[in-house]
Amino acid sequence: MSYSSNTFTGEYTYTVDPKSRVNIPAKFRQALSPENDNSFAITKGMDQCIWVYPVVEWNKVLTKLREQPSSQTNRAFTRDYSRFASTVSYDKQGRILLSTELMNYAEIDRQVTIIGMINKVEIWNPGLLKKFDQQILSQNKKAFNELAEKIIL
Repeated sequence: MSYSSNTFTGEYTYTVDPKSRVNIPAKFRQALSPENDNSFAITKGMDQCIWVYPVVEWNKVLTKLREQPSSQTNRAFTRDYSRFASTVSYDKQGRILLSTELMNYAEIDRQVTIIGMINKVEIWNPGLLKKFDQQILSQNKKAFNELAEKIIL
């Protein structure tokens, strides 16, 4: 099955190497549109994970952030969201470099779970992902069902 450019689905397990590099799944690299120039923007995710955006998608996020009023809350959100952001290109082996700050935030050591989230990719500590999934699914079953009815069913 092929999807449109910059569309990511699936779950993969990888190991972070001693130089803090992790492979981006080949399926995700193949889905990256040419205008991204083999590059991703990485930043702190909302749920204690790392978000990995195609540069084209990241630019859309930046545009939305720029359009927000300059309230204290918006400035704080933008500061928190953008302070750890950087652009990374994958090497010939398909690896990107994770910063120490992002790895500490996401509590990533060696093993990671990489998840396609349609327009971006998430990199998780597998233990944190398992806890998060259990907690969120148990708390939000009704909301998940309502969302499924709107979108999928």
